[in-house]
Amino acid sequence: MLDETTKGVFTIAATPFLLDGALDFDSLDRMIDAYIEKGATGLTILGMMGEAGKLSADESVAVIQRVMARSTVPIVVGVSAPGFAAMSELSRVAMDAGASGVMVAPPMGLRTDAQIIGYFQNTADVLGDIPFVLQDFPLATGVQISTSLILKVVETCPTCVMLKHEDWPGLEKITALRAASDNGARRISILCGNGGMYLLEEMLRGADGAMTGFGYPEMMRLVVDAFRSGDIERARDIFDAYMPMVRYEAQPGMGLAIRKYSLAKQGIIAHPTLRKPGAELTKTAMGEVDALAARQSKRLSDLGL
Repeated sequence: MLDETTKGVFTIAATPFLLDGALDFDSLDRMIDAYIEKGATGLTILGMMGEAGKLSADESVAVIQRVMARSTVPIVVGVSAPGFAAMSELSRVAMDAGASGVMVAPPMGLRTDAQIIGYFQNTADVLGDIPFVLQDFPLATGVQISTSLILKVVETCPTCVMLKHEDWPGLEKITALRAASDNGARRISILCGNGGMYLLEEMLRGADGAMTGFGYPEMMRLVVDAFRSGDIERARDIFDAYMPMVRYEAQPGMGLAIRKYSLAKQGIIAHPTLRKPGAELTKTAMGEVDALAARQSKRLSDLGL
């Protein structure tokens, strides 16, 4: 089960599709194996980048069951939903299947502090004893959650054990949360998103690891391991080698298409298909990704990787 001490690299899993948009379970098996082989200490499925909103309820259950049967690492399941009935049902399915916890993002439309704190207190009531991750991703949700409000959620919702931090910019938020913990607030795990764009700086600010996706998922584990060994310069060198691709993948609206193209080029998934509606890469964009991948490979070879 997730708790406040959880650390490491929880890779955000893509959801593979066949060319016709149907779920690709063979690629899902291969992808789960690859994520773990490349260093994931946990996986998060049915997140925003897992195209959860494009799946039917039955498809979501099928993905959960397939991943649980395959994985050898802890699994967090995204259960964000407009209403609590759907959230409760999917959470029950996930935990019965063996999940370690669930992740919840606030729905669009929450504006005031009272609305936000009320939402997460209701979430905690609905989930009962299920540990949950608070996803703070205002770029996608439009919901701005201040540091003081996160601390209020942590204070009043004991089952909130982790923050998925992907505010942007948000480094000062990590510093403030860790300072509050030093002064008596309950310390929770902080794993960071944003495609790994600020991973090294986030670790330096006190994050416990990453919860994000990237077309080359080993990057997060390599950086985190070098950081934890105390070799900050090595961590910087590795981070720098991947940074051009991280930057390219960070394009709003195109990131998942780029990520799936990279995963397909590596043979991890069969097709880079996004379920409609979704972006598609042009041949020019594919060529740009290929060029970045070649240069990335050379830099990593120079580092002995």
